[in-house]
Amino acid sequence: MSGGVPPKVVVLMGGPSAEREVSLATGKGCGEALRSEGFDVVELDAGRDLVARLDEIRPDVVFNALHGRWGEDGCVQGMLEWLGLPYTHSGVLASALAMDKQRSKEVYRAAGLPVVESVLARREDVSARHVMAPPYVVKPYNEGSSVGVYIVHEAANGPPQLAEDMPDVVMVETYAPGRELTTTVMGGEAGDPGALGVTDIVTDGWYDYHAKYSEGGSRHVVPADLPAEIYDTCLEYALRAHRALGCRGVTRTDFRWDEARGLDGLVLLETNTQPGMTPTSLANEQAETRGISFGALCRWMVEDASCNR
Repeated sequence: MSGGVPPKVVVLMGGPSAEREVSLATGKGCGEALRSEGFDVVELDAGRDLVARLDEIRPDVVFNALHGRWGEDGCVQGMLEWLGLPYTHSGVLASALAMDKQRSKEVYRAAGLPVVESVLARREDVSARHVMAPPYVVKPYNEGSSVGVYIVHEAANGPPQLAEDMPDVVMVETYAPGRELTTTVMGGEAGDPGALGVTDIVTDGWYDYHAKYSEGGSRHVVPADLPAEIYDTCLEYALRAHRALGCRGVTRTDFRWDEARGLDGLVLLETNTQPGMTPTSLANEQAETRGISFGALCRWMVEDASCNR
């Protein structure tokens, strides 16, 4: 930025989803980074009065740091389109597609990307019988951050007894063994940084909510120590997934890799259109390995913000 009045950026954070606390941490960190870059920043906990508050503040750009349902699934994006406010991350359709894990898999398959088999099933059916042969995973089909994930192993005595707060319809997918890998993409157009790198996520068990967001919950090896073919294919698949869903801004695509099967053992799990940006988050770590500071990453996202896309 040169002289004059700095752009006013509202950082949307918090909100009503199951990922509220992560969103607050992301929003706080991004707000501080944007201030250090010279922006006029207002941090806003997104509540029922959101439209009125945005009309009162009248920002130049909205930095969407919301996670989970409502903030990440196309709902708030549609509201921002209606208000005519440029915003960060993906638009309405891409956000809705990526959040719906079953529909996004259909998009991946159509794009020739490898995914595991999955079905949608009623919660009571999943608790009553094995709807597919173990091992398999049960999870909400429209949540993130490993919220409400059940792993059913081959030696399980019976089907999982799902908590009452699980949705009426859940996703059941074949368990993908192997290493947990992830790749961040910054934009999918010519001239954008593109796929930044690959991180190998090392945990003592499942990469769950605690492992993702608690200090010491996981160890990140970045860049990942992988065969060149696997590393390069992760970069390629992440960029193809980003484009197939119609994403913009920053996304992060997660993989599982079964080393014993080589390239055939690499499967795409999901694409997160608004990856966390907390002190333990993966996207900013990968950006730093490319010489992009956290402040520069946040600045790029604001400058990339748009409407009607």
